[in-house]
Amino acid sequence: MQRVLDIDLDFFLAECCPLAEVGHRPSVQGHEPWAAEAVRRFMEEDCMLSRDHPLPGRVFETHDGALAYWKELMEAGRLKAPFHVTHVDAHSDLGIGYPGPGYVLYNVLSLPPHRRMEIDRFYQEKKLDEANYLLFALAARIVFSLDNVRRPFSRNDVPQQILLNDGAYIRLPQAFPDLFERANGPEPLIPYREYKEDGSFRAAAPYDFVSLAISPRYAPQAADELVPIFKEYMLL
Repeated sequence: MQRVLDIDLDFFLAECCPLAEVGHRPSVQGHEPWAAEAVRRFMEEDCMLSRDHPLPGRVFETHDGALAYWKELMEAGRLKAPFHVTHVDAHSDLGIGYPGPGYVLYNVLSLPPHRRMEIDRFYQEKKLDEANYLLFALAARIVFSLDNVRRPFSRNDVPQQILLNDGAYIRLPQAFPDLFERANGPEPLIPYREYKEDGSFRAAAPYDFVSLAISPRYAPQAADELVPIFKEYMLL
């Protein structure tokens, strides 16, 4: 099974930033970025990446770019679904904020699985964004298993209705199970693990692809100085 490493720059801060207004960046005070050596240590020791053998990758401004990147790779035959995702982020991006998980659970799950990656439609309807793209990926049945690597300051922002067996699995609950399951079959049971403490995560196996989201509304301008370090591990 293939594996993707899905990183957000806001993970590598001293503290979680409040969401900045559109076109602005959070203050660096209290949200200082990690030292370069700490970033390299995380990438190499925890994520099993190497500057000598960089992986195919992509850098995008907002984290929903990951979903478009995965779609591009799948359409090119380079990434086969379902695949494993390691999500390294101060936020879960599973849609607990606006517009919430309801659209995915009611509208997306009503679609045949082969239509659930029609992301242009979801953008036009203003339902897909950087805070919920990972929930769309789960609904599209392209994720086999998910590791959610958090920071101690990360809030509990995973919708509780999608968790099963004390958080060991995710299964998206269908709004109308009799109708949806008859048409599309049951939603998959997705092995899920959340790493909440610094130093608790170690990759179980090497990755095939890696990406970085800058997320400017969630990270101060000073954090951009770390972007060239991440690029050392990527074939862009």
